[in-house]
Amino acid sequence: MPESIEEGVVALAELAFSTSDLAQVRFAVSPMWEVAPSYRLLRSGTTHPVHRPWADQVRPRMVAAGLYQGWLSELIPPTSGYVPDFLNPPPAGPAPTPAAERDAIRASPADRVRRDLDHLARHQGNLGPRLRTLHNDPQGLLAKVTEELETYWELALAPYWARIRAVLDADILYRSRMAAEHGAGHLLNDLHTSVSWDGNALRIAHRKQPLTRTKAGTGLLLIPSAFTGPGLRTRTTLPDPPQLAYPARGIGTLWKPRPATRADSLSAVLGSSRTLLLTELDMPASTTQLAHRTGLSPAGVSQNLTALRNAGLVSAHRAGRSVLYARTTAAETLLQAASA
Repeated sequence: MPESIEEGVVALAELAFSTSDLAQVRFAVSPMWEVAPSYRLLRSGTTHPVHRPWADQVRPRMVAAGLYQGWLSELIPPTSGYVPDFLNPPPAGPAPTPAAERDAIRASPADRVRRDLDHLARHQGNLGPRLRTLHNDPQGLLAKVTEELETYWELALAPYWARIRAVLDADILYRSRMAAEHGAGHLLNDLHTSVSWDGNALRIAHRKQPLTRTKAGTGLLLIPSAFTGPGLRTRTTLPDPPQLAYPARGIGTLWKPRPATRADSLSAVLGSSRTLLLTELDMPASTTQLAHRTGLSPAGVSQNLTALRNAGLVSAHRAGRSVLYARTTAAETLLQAASA
């Protein structure tokens, strides 16, 4: 079950590994694993040392969309603690899409949902009014939950996903190379300060609940996360492999401005206006915002954004009455090459 590490908790959990378990250690990037910690950060209203630029942009959209009073407000505790397991289905592959994970949530068996909600009630003391209706009719109401998850994703995470994904992929590349050069034991020892490997078991310190193979499937699923931290989050639910979400490397630089691009070289290919718009999209922005910052006319901005979108360099995301434009992974790669 996903848990946040809490101060004052002194416990040591051990997850035993057979040869088969060790052979089934794998990585995955999971969009849904970013939902709970990012939503919790936004709802807290606190200033985060790393994620402040993102939070300052997203919080007004959250308020306007009413996402502080919906399903997520009852499913995700405001500070720390258990998040229902059905919200974090095991990734079926190395990088499932948000839609695929929402489909998995929507297909959660009714008894699974009720069991998770009962566990949440034990942690919180009771369930909110929405969750009581969900407990009574999981199959009828999970569609409502996933609709709100989609709204949250489009407002808070989708416009920034290319940037986040680049950090998560870089973490996996680094750790995969480490495993190839030094072995799986070295990889597991380097995941987090609370994690250690003794040759037969993975030990996790500061954990409230035991972590045993009787409560989890085979192998281990490692999920780098931009918003999980400073502790770990885990999910252990049979027959799925245990999932461990850990803070990815490089999060401290996630929202820092990118190095200046040699505009002349890129302008020769894209044109000066489109190059200017790409460099201005260091954070997602609307047509009006881009026109104000660049001096281009709104019509010119719209026309050039359409061309960039058709070329796969820009994505568009509905945010209330506005549309936010964001650079894609292809655009990030292009700008990085131009700044080298």
